[in-house]
Amino acid sequence: MIKKTININMTRPLDLKHEKRNLGPLRIQRPLYVDLLPTCNNACPAGENIQAWLAHAQAGRFKEAWQVLTEDNPMPSIHGRVCYHPCESACNRSSLDSPVSIHAVERFLGDLALQEDWQFTVTSPPSGKRVLVVGAGPSGLSAAYHLCRMGHSAEIYDAGPLAGGMMHFAIPSYRLPRKILDSEIKRIEDMGVKILRNHRVDDLIAEKEAGKFDAIFIAVGAHISKRTDIPYRDAGQILDAISFLKDVETGNPPKLGRRIAIYGGGNTAMDAARVAKRLGYEPLIIYRRDREHMPAHDSEASEVLEEDVKIHWLRTIKNIDETTFTVEVMEVDEKGRPRPTGVFETLEADALIMALGQDVDTSFMNKVPGLDFKEDGVVTVDEHMMTGYPGLFAGGDMVPSDRTVTIAVGHGKKAARNIDAWLCRINYVKPPKHNLATFEKLHVWYYTDATQRPQGHLEMKKRVSSFEEVVSGLSQEEASYEAKRCLSCGNCYECDGCYGACPEDAVIKLGLGNRYRYDYELCTGCAVCFEQCPCHAIEMIPEPTTENQDS
Repeated sequence: MIKKTININMTRPLDLKHEKRNLGPLRIQRPLYVDLLPTCNNACPAGENIQAWLAHAQAGRFKEAWQVLTEDNPMPSIHGRVCYHPCESACNRSSLDSPVSIHAVERFLGDLALQEDWQFTVTSPPSGKRVLVVGAGPSGLSAAYHLCRMGHSAEIYDAGPLAGGMMHFAIPSYRLPRKILDSEIKRIEDMGVKILRNHRVDDLIAEKEAGKFDAIFIAVGAHISKRTDIPYRDAGQILDAISFLKDVETGNPPKLGRRIAIYGGGNTAMDAARVAKRLGYEPLIIYRRDREHMPAHDSEASEVLEEDVKIHWLRTIKNIDETTFTVEVMEVDEKGRPRPTGVFETLEADALIMALGQDVDTSFMNKVPGLDFKEDGVVTVDEHMMTGYPGLFAGGDMVPSDRTVTIAVGHGKKAARNIDAWLCRINYVKPPKHNLATFEKLHVWYYTDATQRPQGHLEMKKRVSSFEEVVSGLSQEEASYEAKRCLSCGNCYECDGCYGACPEDAVIKLGLGNRYRYDYELCTGCAVCFEQCPCHAIEMIPEPTTENQDS
C-alpha cells in the first residue's frame, strides 16, 4: 500500500536546487504557499478537477470523490471506459514509472455510484428560463445536465429511438455495455432533464417558438459517412461503417460474405472490424497510411491486432472486380501524407465497409440567418460557443474540433456556462489558469516504485466470439492503490515536510484540511521548506520592499 505521509529523514542530504540563499541576517527571499495547475487537470478535455477527486478517493471518501468528479462530468462510468485519457499521457508520474490509471479509478467511482444509486441534486432555484438542446449525445447530455444544475429547464430533442447518440450507435457494447450507458443517462433524466426521443428537428426557429425556448444548443452527432468513388464491376455488398454498426446495435446485422474489407484507419474502422470479427466474419482493414499516421488511437490498433485482424497498411483501393480488390501500394512522405508508388496488389473480399470519416447533417439549420459554415459542414462559433444567430449555441461534432466523447462533454459544459451567462445578460469569463506543475518542478526524493495496476481482459476465445465487455474494472483495493499513486503535483496535501524541515519553527500547522502558514518573524528564507516540498506547493519569492511587505 502506498502511504501519502512523508517521513522526514533529517540525516538524508536534501536536494538543494534553489540558487539564492541568505548569507546574513537580512532575508532576501521568502517562501509562499501556492496552488499550481496539475498537468492531468490541464490535459482533460472535460475540465475535470482530477487531482481533487483522486485525493478523496485515496482517503476512501468515494462518494465525495464522485461528487467532485461529476461537478464537471456527469458520466464517469462511461468515460472510464471510452475516454482516451489524455490526462494519463500528461501525468507526471510517467517520468518515474507509469502514469496513474486515472480512467480506471474514474470507472470505479462511476460504477460504484450506479451500484449505490447515488443521485444528482439540484440546489439552484428555478430560473424560469427554458433551453432547447438538439441531440442526446454526450455534448447535448452534458449541456442539459449543467444547465439543469444552474436552475434552467433543459429539454433534449433527439431524432433517434435511444438517447446517447453516437455512444449508442458507434461504440460497440464490448467497449461500453448498454446497461452502463442507459443508467448514466437515466440519472440525468431523473434530475429533471427531459428527453424527447424520435423527434427530428427540421426547423430550429419553429421549434424555438413552439416550445417558448430562450436559447438553443445544437449538439447533433456526425452520423453521415463520407464517401469516395471506387470503380467497381459486379462488386459484393458495399455499405458504410456507421450504418453497419447501427444495424448491429439494433439487432439487424447485415448478411455479408465470409471475408469483409474495412476501408479506413480511424477508430470507427477499428470498431467495425472488431464487430465483424464477433459476427463470425474474417475482417481485413485497408488503410492508405502507416500506423504512425493513422487517425485511430494506437490502443485501438493494438486491440484489433490482438484479435487477429489483418491490417494492410499503406494501401489504397483503386478498383473492385467482383471479389477482387486492386490496391496500390503507398508510401508516406516527410509530412506524413500518402503518395502512390505505381505498385499494385490484389486482395480478396466479399463485401466492403467504408470507414472514411463522418459528416454532420446541418440541413435543419438552413432557415436560420447569420450562420457561417465551414467546407466540411460544421458551423462556426465564437469563443462563447455561440453561432452568428443570437442565442443559438453549438458544440460537439457540430463545431470544428476533434471528435471524442470527452471533448464533446467538455463542449457541453462550456456551452452551458455561456448560455447561462447569455440568459443573465452577462459574459462568462473563464478564471485564469494557475502556472503548470511540470515534472521538473517536483522534488521526488521520497519516491518509491509503485507501478500501475493493470486492468484485466476477457479471455481471447470468449472475447472474439461475444459482445461481452473486454476490459474489466478495478476492485476497491486496486482503485485506492491507484489513487494513492498520485503525486499531488503543485498542491499541498499536508505531508508535514515543510513543518518538519524548518530549522526555525516558522511553519505553523493550521489543522487538518487547513494546511499551514508562515511566521515571517521567524523565517530566515533559507528555502529548506521549498526544497523539502515534494509537490512544489511552495515558491520562493523575492523579499517584498518596505512599502508592500506583508504584515
